Formats: sequence, C-alpha cells, structure tokens
Amino acid sequence: MQEQSRYAVGIDVGTTMIRCVVGHVDPTTGTPTIVGVGQTPNTGMRKGTVVNLAGPAHAIDEALGDAERMSGHEVNDATISANGSHILSTKADGMIAVGMADHEINSDDLERLEEVATTGKVPANREILEVVPFSYTLDGQGGIKDPLGMTGTRLEINANVISAMAPYIATLQKASEMATVTPNAVVPSVIAAAKATLGESQLENGVAVIDIGGATTGVAVLEEGDLQFVGVVPKGGINITNDLAIVLKTDPEVAEKVKIQHASALVRDTNEGVSVKHGEEILNFQTKEIDEIVEARLEDIFEAVNRELTKAGRAGRVPSGVVITGGTANLPGIAEYAKTQLGVAARVGTPSGFGGVADDIDKPQFAAAVGLMLIDAQGAPKHAASGVSSVKKAG
Repeated sequence: MQEQSRYAVGIDVGTTMIRCVVGHVDPTTGTPTIVGVGQTPNTGMRKGTVVNLAGPAHAIDEALGDAERMSGHEVNDATISANGSHILSTKADGMIAVGMADHEINSDDLERLEEVATTGKVPANREILEVVPFSYTLDGQGGIKDPLGMTGTRLEINANVISAMAPYIATLQKASEMATVTPNAVVPSVIAAAKATLGESQLENGVAVIDIGGATTGVAVLEEGDLQFVGVVPKGGINITNDLAIVLKTDPEVAEKVKIQHASALVRDTNEGVSVKHGEEILNFQTKEIDEIVEARLEDIFEAVNRELTKAGRAGRVPSGVVITGGTANLPGIAEYAKTQLGVAARVGTPSGFGGVADDIDKPQFAAAVGLMLIDAQGAPKHAASGVSSVKKAG
C-alpha cells in the first residue's frame, strides 16, 4: 500500500449484528470508495448496551477480519456507533466575553463557549458525544452559523447537546479496543444513518430518520442543516421475531426466517399458507396470523417513535417526511405503513455518497455503517456527531 493512501472505517455495533465498512479515500475529491465489507451476528449486548464484553469484542474482530481480507488494509482505528435509550438531546445556551472589540473569534473561543454552555446542563455521569450549534450571537447580531474570524467582544451560543451514559460508552470503547481497534469517535447510529441517506434539501426543509435496528429504534430530526433532536426507543426488529416465535409456537430461528421471507408491514387480503425449511423439516404457517403479529408489534414501535417526534415538537410536522433505515426497513410495505401511522411522507433510505460496489451495501441495514465510514472519511472530530450538517457533500 502507498503511504499516502488514506482509509476510512465505520463499525456499526448493533445489538444483533456488527457491520463494518472500509473505504479508500480519494486524495483529490475526498470521496471514499468502498473496498471492504464485513458483517457478523453479535452477542453480549442488550437493547444497544454491552452486558458482556467478550461477545461484541469477538464479533467486531470477525466482521473486521472479513472487511480487512476484502480490502487488503489492516484496520487500526474506526468511527463506531452507540445505541440505547440512554442517548439524549439537551438544549443548551451560554455566553462568554472574548476580549477587545477587535478580537477575532478563534477555535479556542468556541471550545470555551461550548464548555460554558454545557457545564451544569449535562450530569457528570454522562459523556458529551456532540455539541451541535444552532446559532451564535455576536455583540447582539443573531443568526450567525459560523463566527470564526468575525470580530467582537461578547459571543453567545444556542446549541443541541447529544450525550450518553459515560459507563456505557466506556464499555463500548473497551469492547472495540479488545478487538484492537481504537475508536476515533462514537456516533449514535441513527445520526450515522442520516449521514448516508439524506440530501441537502431534506436537511434544510426538515426530515426525520427512523433507524429500526435489532433491539433499538433511533429517531433523529434534522432541519435548517442542523441536528435538532435525537432519541432512542428500546424496541426493534427482534421484538417482532420474539412475538412470532411465541404466537406461532416455534423457536426464534424459525421465527426470524418467517419474518425475513414472509412478513409484511401491511395486512394482506389473502390468507395463504407459507412454508419455511428448518433443518430437515418443512414448517407451515398462515399469512393472516403472521400479519396480525407483525402489525401489533409495528404499531407498538411506531407509537413510541411518534412519542419521540412529539418530544421534538415535530409529530406530523416534518416537510420532507421520514426516512426509514435499519434491517426492519426491508419489511415490504414499511414506508406505506409509516406514512399512515405518522401522518407524513415516508420512504426507505439506502446509503449513498460513496464509490465502489459491494454486495448488499446499498441496503437500509448498511446505512449506519456507511454513514460512520463517511464521518470517519471527513476526519472524525473529538466529539462524535458533527459532520451531519455537511451530509452528502460527496456523491
């Protein structure tokens, strides 16, 4: 490998699956080309948080191994995802005096202002993943997006602080390090999914991303180019699988096959018999029964999503509608179902903003992993979620 070759790596640490994407960054355009992909089932996590270090550490190692073999690049660091209902959005504001009237605002001033704005607003047991500035005010002039280089004496900020429980983030980082990967940044997976699936007009007009993973569903609201709100619901696709297993009186492995092969988000008119091969057995089920189970659980998930959108003050009020990502977004009819339940336009989001073609990479379940890789390609900052407002500069 040439020394100037630069790689970007995203690892989506999901409760049920680890997905890894390696991109080679073009030195002139900055656009990453995907050169390696890996995915492995995960254990040792519950609802987005690590409960047993060995499980995710092993799964990260396995998924990385596949991606490394495909890319020919040894991965030492990456941007990784965090999940769980402990991830919160908090509004914060602050003010600092920056010196004489001819003082030019610099990055040190902005860091000091962020510290003032977040002190006392975020409890000590929480780690700040990102401070997203909505606007700055300099000597009474409001609505400033980027005050760097401007001159003034008094600087104020109005911001959105994304934080997570510090012990959970520390454990996640430990699992990553056990797989010999240093985390460059930790980003909520729904923010990463937004990075990979949204266009600039959606970002400006107002849009919500719903990332339905295995055990959690992330909700992010973006408007005027900024991340306005993040929330995570402790429910996901595994809840549908478990309900199918209970009601159909079968084991979860069979229920998962039923979900993937025969489930639908919309109730069907017919009551056909469907069959699933499990080992040497052929098992038969009725679509009507499958539909009733799936509908009940989806209703539960989307009611929780709507509560998050209500918290954000955006229920039924996102001009560009919702974009659905994650493995459960593959359910036939999910966009139509979301449109009915949430009362806004809906579509399934697939990742873009990269070159190269790899199997299954353009599927909604890879949105978070691709988004993490894109954030890593930008040079993941000290705090994690930044870069969302410059979504889709590439591609």
